[in-house]
Amino acid sequence: MYLPKKEQFFIYDETTDGVIAVFDEVAELIHAAEETRDKKYYVGFDCFSPFPIHGIDQAMGTPRSGIPWITFVMGLFGGSMGFAYQYLTNVIDWPIVYAGKDYLAWPAFIPVTFEMTIFFAGIFTGLSLFALAKLKPGRKILHKDFTSHKFGLFIPTTAPGYKEADTVNFLKSLGASEVRVVKDNK
Repeated sequence: MYLPKKEQFFIYDETTDGVIAVFDEVAELIHAAEETRDKKYYVGFDCFSPFPIHGIDQAMGTPRSGIPWITFVMGLFGGSMGFAYQYLTNVIDWPIVYAGKDYLAWPAFIPVTFEMTIFFAGIFTGLSLFALAKLKPGRKILHKDFTSHKFGLFIPTTAPGYKEADTVNFLKSLGASEVRVVKDNK
């Protein structure tokens, strides 16, 4: 397993320019996210954690995800396609009587319909997660401790109203154990 040096920071999406704050406790990160959200010109900030935190989405002010709807719709689509394929095969294209059953013996269609529902829902859930979260190869963490025991808040330079000195002072006032200005060294 590759672990970077303690001082090494990595590329965050398209830019690494910004200010990052490191927090020791979950409550500190949630409070910092709420304060950053309330400071309206810091739009587009991000939080980092080694595990999921209940309530961080509300603290950041992010809207509900559309992934459950995508999963539901694609599950319906997959189930419909599975049922339609069997219907077309057994009733229209190649009607054969099996054990005196009707051509449309729908109870026999349930296993394939169920499997296609799960298949389509699962595949499109994964794809929509990558698309909506903008996950792609090359997007890395900014600080190695965010994968084990620390929590972070990153405000990029692309945030509206970003001023480096004001942002550093703001993050220090939130009780961060470490605040760093991150510059891209290209």
